[in-house]
Amino acid sequence: MVKFKTVKLTDVVTRIIGINGEQMYLVEGREKAALIDTGSGAGDLKACVEALTSHPILVLITHGHVDHAMGAPQFEEVYMSVLDRDIYCDSSGLEVRKNYLSESLQFADVEESDYIPVTAPDGFHDLIDGDLFDLGGITVEAIACAGHSPGSMMFLIQEERALVTGDACAYFTMLQGDSCLGLSSYESSLIAADERTKGRYDRVYMSHGRFDAPVTLIDEVIEVCELVKSGKDDKVAFCFHGTNGLVAKAYGDNGVSAYARLDGKTGNVIYNPDKIWE
Repeated sequence: MVKFKTVKLTDVVTRIIGINGEQMYLVEGREKAALIDTGSGAGDLKACVEALTSHPILVLITHGHVDHAMGAPQFEEVYMSVLDRDIYCDSSGLEVRKNYLSESLQFADVEESDYIPVTAPDGFHDLIDGDLFDLGGITVEAIACAGHSPGSMMFLIQEERALVTGDACAYFTMLQGDSCLGLSSYESSLIAADERTKGRYDRVYMSHGRFDAPVTLIDEVIEVCELVKSGKDDKVAFCFHGTNGLVAKAYGDNGVSAYARLDGKTGNVIYNPDKIWE
C-alpha cells in the first residue's frame, strides 16, 4: 500500500513526498488550501491532504508529466496549462505510471488498487501566466516558464517569499525530450520569469531531490544556458528513458545528490544539441 510522507516546512507550507521521491506542496490560507502538483496517481493523495487541512482544496499543476499530474482526477478544482494537455494524456497510461514507479525502492509495496483511475483533463481549468489564487491571507501566483514542457509553470507563494519551481528550473533541468523547447527559447522564458520574481523570494522549493535550492538557482541556470550557446560547456553525454542529450556542467555524487555539479554550484541543464538555437 502506498503511503505519503509529509514534512511541515512552515506554518503555511507542507511538503508531501510520493514513493519515488516526487514532491508536492500543500499551501494553506485562512479560507482555502492549494495543492501544488499531485504525483504519479498511486495512493490516496486526497485522503492524505484532507488529513492535513479542513479547507476547500484547489490543485495547481506545474506541468503534465507522469510524476506531477496523475493524482489530479481525485480533486474537483484543478488548474493546468492547456499547452500541456497532450503531455498529460500521453503520461496517463497505467503502464507509463508503472514504468515510472518501478524506479522506486518501494515499488514492490504498490498494489493494483493503489492506482487511481486517470481521466482526460476535460474538466481542468486552464492555467495562465499571472493567475492569482487568494487562499485567505496567502496568495499563490502562477509564473509561466516554458521549456521542460510547453506549459510549465512555477508558483510564487507571495507572503511566504517562496518559489516552487517544479521541473521548470532545477539542479538537473531536462530539455532533451521531443516535447521540450529548444535551449534558446527556454532561456528566454527563464529570463522573463526571473525578471518577474527577482527579489520576491528567499526560499526555493523543488519537485525532486533531498534538498532545497539556493536563491541563485535561476541565475545559475541562465549562466549555464549562456555557456552552452558559447560552446564552453562540458557536454557530458546523458540518456534518460530513451532520450539522449548533453549535460552542460559535469556532475557526480556528493552524498546528497547523485547529480551534483562538480564545481559546487547547483543549476544545470540537459539539452538537445540539435535544438540549441531554437
